[in-house]
Amino acid sequence: MSHVSVGESVTAKPRHFGLIFASLMVAMLLGALDQTIFSTALPTIVGELHGLEHMAWVTTAYILAATIGMPVYGKLGDLLGRKPIFIAAIGLFLAGSVVSGLAGNMATLIVGRAIQGLGGGGLMIISQSIIADLVPPRERAKYMAPMGAIFGLSSVVGPLLGGWFTDSHSWRWAFWINVPLGLLAIAVALLALRLPRRAVQVRIDYLGTALMAAAVTCTVLFASWGGTQYEWSDPVIIGLAVGAVAAWIAFILVERRAAEPIVPLHLFRNPIFNVATLLGMIVIGVGMFAIIGYMPTYLQMVYGVTATESGLLLIPMVAGITVSAMSSGALMSRTGRYKLFPIAGTALLIVAAALMSQLSVETPLWQVCVYIGLAGAGVGLMVQTLVLAVQNAFPAREVGTVTSANNFFREIGATLGTAAVGAVFAGRLTDRLTAGLPEQALQIVGSSHSLTPALVRALPENLRQIVVTSYIDALVPIFLYLVPVFAAGLLLAFTLKEKPLAGNDEWRSDDGKASSSDAG
Repeated sequence: MSHVSVGESVTAKPRHFGLIFASLMVAMLLGALDQTIFSTALPTIVGELHGLEHMAWVTTAYILAATIGMPVYGKLGDLLGRKPIFIAAIGLFLAGSVVSGLAGNMATLIVGRAIQGLGGGGLMIISQSIIADLVPPRERAKYMAPMGAIFGLSSVVGPLLGGWFTDSHSWRWAFWINVPLGLLAIAVALLALRLPRRAVQVRIDYLGTALMAAAVTCTVLFASWGGTQYEWSDPVIIGLAVGAVAAWIAFILVERRAAEPIVPLHLFRNPIFNVATLLGMIVIGVGMFAIIGYMPTYLQMVYGVTATESGLLLIPMVAGITVSAMSSGALMSRTGRYKLFPIAGTALLIVAAALMSQLSVETPLWQVCVYIGLAGAGVGLMVQTLVLAVQNAFPAREVGTVTSANNFFREIGATLGTAAVGAVFAGRLTDRLTAGLPEQALQIVGSSHSLTPALVRALPENLRQIVVTSYIDALVPIFLYLVPVFAAGLLLAFTLKEKPLAGNDEWRSDDGKASSSDAG
């Protein structure tokens, strides 16, 4: 086993890099895919396992566990070396897949999904951090780009794949498919992965981790349950809000004194970290998930397409993300500069949101697809550029911590942003249905939360037109509301400090970048 000393001249990429990169992409895909793959399978799952009242937890348990796990994986990877942590994350993910695949009731399924989430958060964070260990920032841009595209791909492929497994085989195959892919990723990590690490005394921030978990749990449940399971004025929601604020304050106070804090507060003294993280929360967290969350249902309601067809109609978004991410990655590697891309990406999202705010029942379907593709191109210019900017702003010994912190706050932004958009939309839809439908028809249609495309298609034509018009009137103006949000993001993007991406020489001479090699 060879050792690498600081300043030693080495190649930027190790042997078998192509194989390693492919396994990291598989790991990223598994972690991202399982956030969305069950959206189309849930009605079948809850029917088979008799758990309609617990349906939301199949998704919430995964997202909650993954979000909590992100900062922990980032910190442990910096302290212990990323290879063992990466293998442990895959192992947890596979264990959760097996538990979920064998589940005979909803409780077991939810436990399995939580275990999956604990592993899935690590797959996404450690994969991005391993690339930072193997490739200098300037060249890293072209490898981070396809990783960014994974998020857009999973948002479309996940529901399609979940629906196909459910209709053609069994929803359980959505879990079993993870096993061979996960085992393959473990085998590659064991045989080919050699990573630099620093020998440090490990001090786990147990109290900070517990408070962070409490704060995230209260925040996610507040956002997920508010306005759906409970009214916003319900004591449960108020209690969650108070609990979230108290836990976040306590977390900050504890992190100020912790020897090895999960989220070191000195990160917030770096302007690049602050601006990139805020952009991720505001623009990607709100923008991407608002479009992905509501456009499929909009297409089903207004154009009468099936669930599968509405998923396929989001392919322009994936194409936009992929093309812009790959192109910007190549340009960043060539020039070593990144500031232009968040500015251009936010500007494209402003244009896309403004165009979407003009949608009507007469808008041709191809035109909607163009707008969706434009939004995807905006996201693709930003999603991994921001992670790369943050990684480049800190020494290698903290690359896992800063990567996980950036992703962590983006997830929080996505959760809160999606909840805010959902609350505004549900309120507007309820008002328009109440104003447009006779009282007897309102009893047939039900609440805005129970409105489905199948129900709308079954309505008499006159009632269907009222519901479709109400849906358009409720949703489309929300895209206009997003314009000032994105405009604030654009102003923020102009303040992003540009630190030229380090090449191989600067990267290797960075303090602690390659002090020893992980024997694995």
